[in-house]
Amino acid sequence: MNAPGQLDIPSIRDRVSAEEWQTRVDLAACYRLVAEFGWSDLIFTHITARVPGTQDQFLINPYGMMFDEITASSLVKIDLEGNKLDESPFPVNPAGFTIHSAIHSARHDAQCVLHVHSVNGVAVSAQKNGLLPVSQQSIFVLNSLAYHDYEGLALNEEEKPRLIADLGDKNYLMLRNHGLLTLGKTIADAFVNMYVFEAACMIQVRAQAGGAELLTIPGPIIDGARRQARTVTKAQGGMLAWPGLLRRLDRIDPSYRT
Repeated sequence: MNAPGQLDIPSIRDRVSAEEWQTRVDLAACYRLVAEFGWSDLIFTHITARVPGTQDQFLINPYGMMFDEITASSLVKIDLEGNKLDESPFPVNPAGFTIHSAIHSARHDAQCVLHVHSVNGVAVSAQKNGLLPVSQQSIFVLNSLAYHDYEGLALNEEEKPRLIADLGDKNYLMLRNHGLLTLGKTIADAFVNMYVFEAACMIQVRAQAGGAELLTIPGPIIDGARRQARTVTKAQGGMLAWPGLLRRLDRIDPSYRT
C-alpha cells in the first residue's frame, strides 16, 4: 500500500519484456535524480528512452506527474509522433516531444535524450559566448558541444531539420535562451553528461559573479578531453557512477522501481 501523498500506480512488470522493464527502472531513476539535483522545472521538461529492440518506440513521463513521483510502471510508451502505444491511463504531451522526436529520428546511437531547464544552464544559454573553457568540467562538454538558436516554444515541426543540423554528431546541445540537452548510449551516460554540463554552467556563473578576470583552458587540452574521460571512467562512461546513484535513490525512496 502506498503511503499518504503517493499515487496508486499498479505494476506492469509482468506485461513487458525484461529488457523493457530494466529500461523503465533506469528511466524512472533518471527522472528521480533530475528532481533530486534540482533540475526538474516542475513538470515542464522531458527525458526519453528508446524501448530496447525498437527504432520507433519510446518511454516518456506521464504529463503532469512530478519527477519525484515517477515510477517504472507509470512511464508511457509512445511513437515518434508522441502517440500512446499502450493502455496507460496517463496523458502525454505530444508538443513536448518535438525536440526528442527530432533527435531520436536522426541519432539512432542515442538510447536516451535528456532535456532540462536548469537555472544555471539557462543562464549560460543566454550568454552570447555560451559555455567558456574555465573549468575542468567544461572541457568534457566543449569537446562535443553544439548550439541551437531559440525559435520560441518547441512546438513547430519545421524547426526539426534545423535542430538536427545544429546537433550533428555532438552529445551536448545548448538550446539558446532555453536550456540544456544531452544524449547518451545509455540512460546513465545521458544523466552523467547532464551532471557535468550543469556543473560547468554553475561554475561559470559563479566565477563570473566574482568579477575577476577568468583564466581559460587551452584548446589542446580540450581536444584531448574525450581520451582522458575514457581513462577516468575506465571506459565505462556513466555506468561507473550509475550503481552508486541508484543506491542513493534507494536510500531516499525505492518506489521508482515499482
